[in-house]
Amino acid sequence: MTNNCKHTLEFETDNNKPSKISKPDNHNMTQKNSAAGIQRYLVAIEYIGTHFSGSQKQLSCRTVVGALEQAFTKFIGQAVIVSCSSRTDAGVHALSNVCHVDIQRTSKRRPGEVLPPHEPSVVRRAVNHFLQKNDSDLTVIDVRCVPLDFHARFSAQERTYFYRLLSGPEPVSAFEKDRAWHVPEELNLSAMREACKVLVGRHDFSSFRAAGCQATSPIRTLDELSVCEVIPSLYFPNTMDRERHNQDLNGCHSNSETVIPPPSSSASIDKGTTSTEDIGFGKRRQHRCLVVTARARSFLYHQVRLLVGVLKVVGTGNLTIPDVERILNAKTITAASPMAPACGLYLGEVKYDLPN
Repeated sequence: MTNNCKHTLEFETDNNKPSKISKPDNHNMTQKNSAAGIQRYLVAIEYIGTHFSGSQKQLSCRTVVGALEQAFTKFIGQAVIVSCSSRTDAGVHALSNVCHVDIQRTSKRRPGEVLPPHEPSVVRRAVNHFLQKNDSDLTVIDVRCVPLDFHARFSAQERTYFYRLLSGPEPVSAFEKDRAWHVPEELNLSAMREACKVLVGRHDFSSFRAAGCQATSPIRTLDELSVCEVIPSLYFPNTMDRERHNQDLNGCHSNSETVIPPPSSSASIDKGTTSTEDIGFGKRRQHRCLVVTARARSFLYHQVRLLVGVLKVVGTGNLTIPDVERILNAKTITAASPMAPACGLYLGEVKYDLPN
């Protein structure tokens, strides 16, 4: 598949209503649609964004919404419109993105006869059946019935993004291709955490707002921006980890959750990354894996990737904390560092106050 389409309209997330879209009269629409037997479903999906030209539907490219609409159409026998909570660029992944779709269930034997809505579990199984017939990089993970005035985008209260960085000189694993940003240099975790303290909170994020952003204001409240080191994926426990895990299962923790212990220390990861010591034929030296977490009600266009770009340069030592303050206060995109690539970005969660 070719990814030669333009993606300038794709957003990491945007909670601002575009000026061309007017909000409908929800009360009248609810009454009308309820009488017509229409049910709105809130649908959570996961996907690998590598072979999608973003989430929003495009005429000549494979997109998340386009693939989802096709699967729904095959399921119910008529065209539907899928509305997504958060737009993602080409190459960006989602652990959980959310959309909504309105479905009127009609009888195939008696055309025009409206039937009771499908149960959410039926919708999930059926749509996944048609999705898996084509490709396996998009899956419905949850479905719920919601009122017709509940909107996947405008009802969202909070969004969380994760960004994965692999640090170290070793070539990136084939299993990590297009799943993380490989940074050959060592990254200073403590310096990156200090930079997060400058950026978190309510600011004018004009320096972290790409051209083409449709938001009316650059002011955003970043509720969380943090960096932590995690076990590199894919995780297959070594002998020591397996022994510890078995001890937990056989020991005094049988009534509590069993947690697989992390590697003994970050120092051991550093040594494994840079050492020339022979670790045995056919065994790969692991990278350090750092995860940036960004959480807010809404984000500007490319804001998360621009934030990560600055954090990475701080981690390599090419920017200082005063430099980060200068970039933030400059309020111009030209002051920021190069944007992080899409392949390491994951939409992790969209939070709602769901009706009972």
